[in-house]
Amino acid sequence: MQRTIQYILCAILTTAFFVSCGDGVSLQRYYVDNQETKNFITQDIPISMLEIDKSNFTEEQEEAYNSVKRLNFLGYKTSENDLETYNTELAKVKTILSDQKYNDLMDVSDRGRKITIKYIGTDEAADEIIVFGSAKEMGFAIVRILGDDMNPEKMGVLIHSLQNANVDENQMQNIMNFFK
Repeated sequence: MQRTIQYILCAILTTAFFVSCGDGVSLQRYYVDNQETKNFITQDIPISMLEIDKSNFTEEQEEAYNSVKRLNFLGYKTSENDLETYNTELAKVKTILSDQKYNDLMDVSDRGRKITIKYIGTDEAADEIIVFGSAKEMGFAIVRILGDDMNPEKMGVLIHSLQNANVDENQMQNIMNFFK
């Protein structure tokens, strides 16, 4: 009798595990699946690698900066010969980002380039902020901003202040060369 109960419990736990895993593709899964794929580049960038002069930061900017731990970059470079693959990959990313768990923060379009910013979490504390940019002639890039208790509104202020930041050129050079 005891052995039967153990088998039943084991079967229930195994079933629950497989059902909870689901077969939906997540952004994390997309990164992992494509990190070694042709025309893709990935880069993990610790926030400490950004050489930022924080002396002029407001308290709000300082708080937003300290909430970020690292940036995950995934880029896809398009080629004239393979626009079909580009469109397929672009559609996959758009499908993933259309999931209800991604809250819209901002959309910007300019001369065929589009940037979308989304986040996972609440308005007060985002677990992840996603910056997705695409341009048919170059490809697309996804940056996952990961940290603790990131405030989406404050992150907008921080991103504006980072436009003039010093970034380790060697780390970014691989990314910039990839899109040339």
